[in-house]
Amino acid sequence: MKPLLVIVGPTAVGKSALAMYLAKHFPIEIVNADSRQIYRYMSIGTGKPSLIDRHLVSHHLIDIVSPDQDFNLSLYRRLATERINYIHQNGNLPVLVGGSGLYVWSVVEGWEIPQVYPDYKLRQELEITAKQKGSPALYKTLQQIDELAANRIHPNNTRRIIRALEIYYKTGQLPSKLYRKKQPKFSTLIIGLTVERNELYRMIHQRITNMLEQGLVLEVENLSQMGYKDSLPSMSSIGYNQIYQFLKGNLTLPSAIESINRETRRLARHQYAWFHLNDERIQWIDISQGNVKEKAIKLIENSLF
Repeated sequence: MKPLLVIVGPTAVGKSALAMYLAKHFPIEIVNADSRQIYRYMSIGTGKPSLIDRHLVSHHLIDIVSPDQDFNLSLYRRLATERINYIHQNGNLPVLVGGSGLYVWSVVEGWEIPQVYPDYKLRQELEITAKQKGSPALYKTLQQIDELAANRIHPNNTRRIIRALEIYYKTGQLPSKLYRKKQPKFSTLIIGLTVERNELYRMIHQRITNMLEQGLVLEVENLSQMGYKDSLPSMSSIGYNQIYQFLKGNLTLPSAIESINRETRRLARHQYAWFHLNDERIQWIDISQGNVKEKAIKLIENSLF
C-alpha cells in the first residue's frame, strides 16, 4: 500500500513547523487538515503556512473557497483523497497536517459520508435559533437526537451542529449511523505532538499575541470591508468572531483577546477528545522532552520506508 503520514495534535503545538522540517529529509507534499485554512483571505487568524513555506513545499487544500461559500466534510474527504492520490502519482509522500478531528479521521478511516444536499430554508431557521438562543441550545438538541454525533462536534461550532441536524431532519436517520467506514488503501503512520497542559496554554497565549502583532484586527477589518458578515459560518472561527465583536463595539479589545485565549484553550481540550493520548494508532511525541525532529524521522524511516 502507498504510504500516508499524518501529523496531529492540539493547536499551537508545532505541527506545521514539524512538517516543514521533514520536507528537508523526505520528498513530501502537505495536505491541509484544518477546517479554517480552506478559506481565502483568512490567513493570520487561522495560522496558515506562510507564502514562503508554500513556495518551498507544495501545500494542498489551502485557500480553496471564499468565506461565504458552502463547504462540507464529504467534499473535504473527496478532495483530500484526490490530492493524496495525486501526490502518490508524483512519487512523493503525502503528509496530512492539522487538528480538525473530523477531517483527519474521515480520510484515515475512509468514511463514506452521506450526500445530503443543503436545505437553505432549514439552515436559515436553525441559524435564527442559534442567534436567538445560542449555539449551546442547538447543541443540546443534537445531543438529545444523536449523542454520538454531538460528541464529534465542538459545542460552539454552529455550522457543524446545523449540518448534523440538517442530515437528521432531511433523512430521518441519525447522522452518526450514516457515516460508514471503508478502509483506505494507505499504509498510515500517525504522529501526534503533545505537551503538558500549562505549557500548551503558554504556547497558545504566545501564538495569539503573535497573531495580533501580525495584524489580526486589520485582517478582520478587511474581511468586513469586503462584505463578509460576522453571521457567516466561517466568521464564527475563533479569533474572527471576537475581533468582529470588538469592531462592532460589543467587546473591548482586552476582553476580545481574553475570549480568544479561553476559546482556544477549550478547542485544544476538544482536540484531545479527537486524538486520545491512549490511542494506539498514534505515535505520540512529547515536545518538552526534546529531539522531536529526530524522533519523527526515525518513526517515518521505520514505518514508511
